[in-house]
Amino acid sequence: MNSPDKTQTSRLHREFYRNGPSHRDGADVSFNDIRKLFNFSSITIGKWVTAQEQQLAANLFFDALYDLIEILQINEQVISLNGSLSLAFGSGGQKHASAHYNSAKRQLALAKNAGGGALAHEWFHAFDHYIASHVFDDLPSGSFASKAWLDNATMRPHALNSKLCECFQLMFLNDQNSPNDYLLRSIEADRALKMYYYAMPQEMAARAFEACIQDNPLKNAFLVQGTKKSAEARLGIYPHGNLRQQLNDSLMLYFYQLGVALTKKSSQ
Repeated sequence: MNSPDKTQTSRLHREFYRNGPSHRDGADVSFNDIRKLFNFSSITIGKWVTAQEQQLAANLFFDALYDLIEILQINEQVISLNGSLSLAFGSGGQKHASAHYNSAKRQLALAKNAGGGALAHEWFHAFDHYIASHVFDDLPSGSFASKAWLDNATMRPHALNSKLCECFQLMFLNDQNSPNDYLLRSIEADRALKMYYYAMPQEMAARAFEACIQDNPLKNAFLVQGTKKSAEARLGIYPHGNLRQQLNDSLMLYFYQLGVALTKKSSQ
């Protein structure tokens, strides 16, 4: 276990680079504001989070979530997964994990000191879990859409579902329907580390999504960081080259079409 040194305890206080538009006009927001605006099911704050840390984190979450809306061209209801998603800060995480999505609780948790940069990754886990039952038939309750696709689950006919499945096809397989370079490198990383983690379909999907978000011209280091120059990136466990660009385009198109469909639905 790492000793709580000064750099670790002050990490939340550092500047997280962002270049997006102003969402708060310099005003502070609260986690209660975030819960109401996004319709999150609940937001839990850990008992060791000070009032100052809570304020810093609320502003960071607010900007990051609205930057994600801006990037994906979706709305607040998509971010909260129709009000089904809960947030936790400094509470509800897993040991040795800077961030965690708990599918049983439908809760996205960020650690107080080390969670910055993991929000996009964990949000996609939540989305992957939520969307599974809308895309595929007869799935167990804890299923993720990415894994269901790889397991050949029966897709419900819908243009958006087809578009998401195209993303998964690109993510895992090459033109010959064999494991692609991204999957093979993920398997190789697991083999080297003697574990099964990086090649899990839901982990590959979340990493592809965070790479897509980090490559966007709108930058937010609290939302995502580390898909290019981190130790993990050097392991080769993120998409790169032409595949990365193709995945970026495919994921962005899917979320754009999802946003358009929801806008049409709300105006009817």
